[in-house]
Amino acid sequence: MDYQAVRHNMVENQIRPNRVTNAAVIDAMEEIPREKFVPEESAGIAYVDEAAAIGDGRYLMEPSLLARILQEANVSKDDLVLNIGCGTGYSAAVLAKISKAVVAVEENSGFAEKASALMVELGIDNAVIIEDSLADGYAKQAPYDVIVISGAVEEVPQMLLDQLVEGGRLVSVLTGGPIGKVVVTQKIGESISNIEAFDAGTPLLPGFRKEKAFEL
Repeated sequence: MDYQAVRHNMVENQIRPNRVTNAAVIDAMEEIPREKFVPEESAGIAYVDEAAAIGDGRYLMEPSLLARILQEANVSKDDLVLNIGCGTGYSAAVLAKISKAVVAVEENSGFAEKASALMVELGIDNAVIIEDSLADGYAKQAPYDVIVISGAVEEVPQMLLDQLVEGGRLVSVLTGGPIGKVVVTQKIGESISNIEAFDAGTPLLPGFRKEKAFEL
């Protein structure tokens, strides 16, 4: 299979038509070989615009959704980015192409190992994979200009918000209602603002379920 041609078709038929105009995001997604980040038997369908199963109930986010999320995050080449739930590393690899540096957190040891190996294989030297709890982030390298959560969550822990720089952005897919929402959260002083960008759905990440309120 000519993966370069398939990747180009993904950009032209999925990414651009989904109102993605950010040139850096488009170029990165045309460059990074998504087929390397899925199980070998799934490589042939790596560019279908669906969440791609990678095992253990985990998925890579749909290409068009990831592209729009990165566009909403407004990542620049000066930004330090925290990527939560990178799985086998696809989102981290794309982010590495459009930012200064990426710290990617993955709690599944097998995924973290594969992600680290792929960064080396692809010559990506500005992304580091940290094996740790997703909900904890990685405070040692905080604060971050941008935090991208690569999967749906029911709520964003305060611990992650605390790792944002003043004026920083956190982008997540929040569930809880009938339709998920991509939400851009910005830290301004002691205040947090949330802007709903668009409707979206994608598989849940583990460890972000909202605690149920006590009922009599």
